[in-house]
Amino acid sequence: MRAPGFTGGLLDRADYLRHDDIGLAAAQGDWRGRLLKLENFEPELAADGLLSWTSMADAPESAELVLLGLDTANGNRPHFAAYIPGMRAPPGRSMRLFGLLDQFAPGEAATYAAARSVLDWHSRHQFCANCGAQTRMFRAGWGRKCDSCHAEHFPRVDPVVIMIAEHEGRALLGRGPGWPVGRYSALAGFLEPGESMEEAVAREIFEEAGVRVSGVRYIASQPWPFPSSLMMACVAVAEDDALTIDTNELEDAIWVSRADVQSVLSGEPGPFLAPPPYAIAFNLLTAWANAA
Repeated sequence: MRAPGFTGGLLDRADYLRHDDIGLAAAQGDWRGRLLKLENFEPELAADGLLSWTSMADAPESAELVLLGLDTANGNRPHFAAYIPGMRAPPGRSMRLFGLLDQFAPGEAATYAAARSVLDWHSRHQFCANCGAQTRMFRAGWGRKCDSCHAEHFPRVDPVVIMIAEHEGRALLGRGPGWPVGRYSALAGFLEPGESMEEAVAREIFEEAGVRVSGVRYIASQPWPFPSSLMMACVAVAEDDALTIDTNELEDAIWVSRADVQSVLSGEPGPFLAPPPYAIAFNLLTAWANAA
């Protein structure tokens, strides 16, 4: 199975530099250092699918630098992203960005995902959740500190389950409102406090499609940087195939055979349009289709 999208990053995150002010300053002043080129949170890609970088000298004077990591294959060359006060991620994702997601060279999307998620987090966490005072960046950009109440804040990842229910050789897929014509994918939902991954899978499938499941098994995971989720892909066994669709969540839901899934994933016509290869739903369907 191909690696899930946004995984396989090639930079060493160099956690030790997050605690070393002198070492971090040296990395920021390294003449070889590279700064990620972003326009409105979107990357520039070269023809070979590689991210575009510029000199650290191009960082605006007001920028706060986030250490993305070190390129160990090139003498620990440091790589940074710049948070510019006031920057905000646009709502949703542009058609241009959707087009780029299929073009990343291996490992590049993971670097972009880390940069986008942490920069977006900084844009939304300028003030302390404990006392409301202004916070400042620390730990090489992987945290914010409040000098008023001394609280420390760190980027959070929202856990999401994404899953298919199976019943007698068929998989349950759903369609969200506004999706491309014919597109069906795995069901998904956020974990709630006090809930295990397995419990969330069972709850979400029942809430969205009215299907009771058991025997939840984990397949793979994927970071999803819009803005910062961890998608955990699972398969569960359905008690029956009767559907009661929550139209607040789904426009439609269907059961599809393993043969139909295999056909669609291979690029042949079928009863649904497959999720894009960079989405973990594609990996999930591939794992299920090839499990027989």
